[in-house]
Amino acid sequence: MPARVRTAVHGWARGHAARLHPVALAFALAFFAASMTPSLLPRAWYLQAVATGLSSVIGYGVGCLVVWFAHGLGVSPRFSARTRRRGWRVLGWTAAVVVPASLVLGTYWQKIVRDLVGRQSAPYGTYLAVLPVALVLAAVILLAARGIRALSQRVILRLDTFLPAPVARLIGVMLVVVLVVVAADATVQRGFVARAERTARVADRDTPRGVVPPTSPLRSGSPESAEPWGTLGSEGRRFVAGGSDAAAIEAVTQRPAIDPIRVYAGRDAAGPQGSVDDVATHVVAELERTGAFERGTIAVATTTGTGWVNEQIASALEHVTGGDCAIAAMQYSYLPSPVAFVVDRDTPREAARALLAAVRTRLDQVPEDERPRLLIFGESLGSYGSQAQFPDAASLVAAVDGALLIGTPGFSEPWATITANRDEGSPQRLPVVDGGAAIRFAASPEDLELGGAPWGERRIVYWQHASDPVTWWSPDLLLRRPDWLVEPSGPDVDPGVRWFPFVTFWQVSLDMVFSLDVPDGHGHAYGLDAVDLWAAIVQPEGWDSQATARVRAALAGSR
Repeated sequence: MPARVRTAVHGWARGHAARLHPVALAFALAFFAASMTPSLLPRAWYLQAVATGLSSVIGYGVGCLVVWFAHGLGVSPRFSARTRRRGWRVLGWTAAVVVPASLVLGTYWQKIVRDLVGRQSAPYGTYLAVLPVALVLAAVILLAARGIRALSQRVILRLDTFLPAPVARLIGVMLVVVLVVVAADATVQRGFVARAERTARVADRDTPRGVVPPTSPLRSGSPESAEPWGTLGSEGRRFVAGGSDAAAIEAVTQRPAIDPIRVYAGRDAAGPQGSVDDVATHVVAELERTGAFERGTIAVATTTGTGWVNEQIASALEHVTGGDCAIAAMQYSYLPSPVAFVVDRDTPREAARALLAAVRTRLDQVPEDERPRLLIFGESLGSYGSQAQFPDAASLVAAVDGALLIGTPGFSEPWATITANRDEGSPQRLPVVDGGAAIRFAASPEDLELGGAPWGERRIVYWQHASDPVTWWSPDLLLRRPDWLVEPSGPDVDPGVRWFPFVTFWQVSLDMVFSLDVPDGHGHAYGLDAVDLWAAIVQPEGWDSQATARVRAALAGSR
């Protein structure tokens, strides 16, 4: 770099550094330390760097607000140059102690969290990269904020030439806010989301390795099916090609079995202009074709964004029912769940409503004494969609014979209301509702027992891990401590987890990134416990713990 350019860059950097306020820096330092504390799941060093950078710059902003309010109240002490120098030295020495201590403690805390969820510890040296990456991120955000502020000041100065000062300030700020929002929306919608959807559409055409078209007429995509193999989407093809036949189920359960039914329709089933109601009609036609309405159980599954159905959840139900069931599902989007989670919460709700309504309409035509049991299930965004059509707990219980709602996102209803209105004394992570008469919450099968309290025939189970950030994430984490961080922690959550304003929000947000990359039974990874939970919901005659153990062993590794 030429000397002239280097000098200019150094001068520019010194100029910006000189404008940093010591009080705001003290807040940034406190937020830096808080960001290193543990949360629900282990964080890779680069995610920790993001959490630390975001938290530090937010802390700096909070400090600036405190100074601004103090000045507004007339508190504006003027210190001598000597006192200011001493203050900067104290801040520097404090940072020299707090920063390395936080990095060391953060590494130790991450080891504890990794041990709790069964993850191998990361090399300690990787955490050395947290500090420089976090500082760069914080600096970029701070410079962007200063740029926006400078833009608003320039706009206000222009407006001030022909408008009263208060009006100029108001309009200037509003114009810049609108500009930033429009630019951000265009970047997300036209850039990130559009690119994600294009990529997802291409991936949807691929067939997973080892997946071949089914030959059984009881599967969509088979030669007898009206739903062509090529229209089912990648995850739909995986779903209809998976599972066990009667012989395999009998070998595991040591009980009589029949071949289970799996039907599915892809997003393109009804054509480019088709609605989710049209796709649901295709699914019901497949149920009709396969004789599903003569089975003992029909289960309506709401998929995740790409159309995925957890194989262990589906196979567990098929084993527990001895194959006397039909599982119906449909694809409603191409977007991966993390993207749909942010930008499209309407479609999963509408898809679940359309499919359940179509199935219910056909079921109502079956004589009541011959009518199959109706179950619903969904995982993550699928759980949100499955229950969103019900205004309250009573309507959910009245509508179906049973449900397994897995890893429910914290914004879901009626989950949020049910949890808020839980029986007094029960924790937020495992609420008790009406003494467990119909709805029960479980992190593991043992949680369903509730000391032997009576459980009705219609059984709704919310399956949620204490360490699942998808369930416990909420915008409220920004400024409000949730009950689950006040109550005793779950078995796989560090008791040392604490709530900090703003900081905890970013920690839990980033925990979601790798929430599936943990062993079964932790985070957002749900699997073999489905056997126990389905057995509790369906209550098959003569079923015992030995049968459960055999099915669990058979399904291990099939997720």
